[in-house]
Amino acid sequence: MKSIILILIFLSSLFSSSLNQPALQYKASGSVTDMTINKGKLYVATNASSVDIFDLKTAKKLESILVPRIKDFMGDIIDSKVYSVDVQGDKIAILSQANKGFRRIHIYQRGKLDLLISNKDELYTSKLRFLNENTLILGLLGNEIISYDISKRKINWTVQVSHSKFSDFVLNENKDEIVVADESGDLKILSTNKGSLIDTLSDQNLDNVFQVDYKNGIIATAGQDRRVVVYDIHQPERGTSKENFSAYYKKAPFLIYSVGLSPSGNKVAYASDEDNNVRVFNTKTKETLGDFTGNKMTLSKILFLDEERFLVASDDKVINLFQVK
Repeated sequence: MKSIILILIFLSSLFSSSLNQPALQYKASGSVTDMTINKGKLYVATNASSVDIFDLKTAKKLESILVPRIKDFMGDIIDSKVYSVDVQGDKIAILSQANKGFRRIHIYQRGKLDLLISNKDELYTSKLRFLNENTLILGLLGNEIISYDISKRKINWTVQVSHSKFSDFVLNENKDEIVVADESGDLKILSTNKGSLIDTLSDQNLDNVFQVDYKNGIIATAGQDRRVVVYDIHQPERGTSKENFSAYYKKAPFLIYSVGLSPSGNKVAYASDEDNNVRVFNTKTKETLGDFTGNKMTLSKILFLDEERFLVASDDKVINLFQVK
């Protein structure tokens, strides 16, 4: 019995020693829901009515942009959860919780916070991204995608992607395509011009896709079915047939809540187990490149800075920076 315990202790220490620890940590004002990088700064959306801005190299907090707190259904004043943040030029778009369960969008520019969309517009927006300096792409919980004109304060177009509940969307580098993920497991690729359907990727995820990323012709998903799917859609001529792309998946022992691709699309990181560890593998060879630990809560975002470094955020105040050796 004693020898069995010693063997288990040895195996446990051996496994823990193979897990990579964070190289740097950023401490946000609250649980982290979203993050993006721009010109050497890290922009972090939190559940504490704030977007925190950090120096990417030093992890020093430079500034916090506060959105107004809100009333809950009991009339109490509470923090507004910031769901999404993006940066374009000197504009910062902030999506946050509003009164009566709706969502609102502010534009922060030159030190001023301007309310662009209020709770009176009655939108259940889940995510936003800049298409350009004057246009936002919005993903709604009802699986509608909206192109919104900032200066005119009006909708350019709206597309009902499907009747499945919305999960996530991502723009490609050229910002001419949107990949939309939902609870069906299928991915829809839309044009950012009019929202028209370009392609459908199916038969890989069998259930809800929590997150999706898209880099250099590679798409990766994080699935409730414990599958991380990698699609290669480099082919120049795509129709609606699944023969126009290649795909494979890897299974995990737990729900995969988050996924992120390196800029080249050659590396993918995903939430690999119930201990909130992250595994990185090569998308071409499928070789595991490392396992990374130190994340205390359920993962909310994985963001690569380059081919060697990536950030991991969770339902915690701490964001971890890891190095792929």
